[in-house]
Amino acid sequence: MGALARVSSPPPRVASPPAPLPDAARASALRRSRWVVAALSVGAFAAFIPLWQPLLLAMFAAVVAHPLHERLSRRLGGRERAAALVTLLLVIAVLIPTAIAGVTLYKGVLDLTFRLRHSSGGSDALRQLVSGGSTGSTFPLNGKAILEYFREYGVGALSAAQTVFGAAATLVVDVFVFALGFHACLVDGRRAYLWLLERSPIPRPHALRLTRAFVETARGLLIGIGLTAILQGACATLGYAVLGVPQAAVLGLLTTLAALIPSVGTALVWLPVTAGLFLAGRTESAMILLGIGLLVSLVDNFVRPWLSRYGKLDLSAFLVLVAMLGGVAAFGGFGLLLGPLLLRLALEGWRLLRDEPVEPSDAPLATSS
Repeated sequence: MGALARVSSPPPRVASPPAPLPDAARASALRRSRWVVAALSVGAFAAFIPLWQPLLLAMFAAVVAHPLHERLSRRLGGRERAAALVTLLLVIAVLIPTAIAGVTLYKGVLDLTFRLRHSSGGSDALRQLVSGGSTGSTFPLNGKAILEYFREYGVGALSAAQTVFGAAATLVVDVFVFALGFHACLVDGRRAYLWLLERSPIPRPHALRLTRAFVETARGLLIGIGLTAILQGACATLGYAVLGVPQAAVLGLLTTLAALIPSVGTALVWLPVTAGLFLAGRTESAMILLGIGLLVSLVDNFVRPWLSRYGKLDLSAFLVLVAMLGGVAAFGGFGLLLGPLLLRLALEGWRLLRDEPVEPSDAPLATSS
């Protein structure tokens, strides 16, 4: 009986597929879905806006470190292990020295600025560049002097302290996000790139060309331009220190920044320092620094072509400088990177519109070495 009941039982009911929507209803539902996705995308984008600066720098750094990461991945047998090692090297070799240098340079910048502002004229300002000692007018660093400062300036001092601590907290968060973003870009950058490439709202060949421009800008700024300026600044700093010029580290930093300026470049710093040594009666030191300065200026002619093999930016030096200055005015310090990046992407956009039709290429560029 049980077997008969099982045989005679009706078959299970299968749910019938829903009837297809009419074309008009389908189009309306699709429009509503697009609006919802657009709203969610805007919200997600807004969540990333406060952190765009360290994230952009992390992507730039990951593009530059990609060849090293690929080699280590093959040797260590895993992308995550290699990414962790490269991130650790970045923290040890770049972030920690940068933080120490920033703290060390802070007092020197204040002291040099105070002496130049209180100089009696152009000749005196040049002599102040090479004069030793401190005026004692920089911000006090001992506890008793700080209490006196707060007692004298009251609310203004408290507001300044809040600003300083707020900036320090923001810097800590930015460094943390940069390190995590750098590691994530090394591990999952290729996967994210392919995901975006498949879902790009612009044609695939156009997305590939814009990706090339992004990679070119990252390598060109950090390797072709950045490393050249750092090498010139390091040579100048060594010369300042050997000759006993006060605040050699501060002047070296200024020389590094001046190296970004075409034509004149580092001479904007080492030439006034040389003149100051002459005015101070240190003729021999001035002649030596003049030779060092000329050598530093020539470094650009030899080092930049060599580094251009690893990173060359398809922008003239004048356009890079204008884009950096305009970027700093519009976006703050990170405008040094964002300005040239936006300009390079815009120019590539105009070129790809002019060059239609574009030959398609499916080779992912963000992972090319």
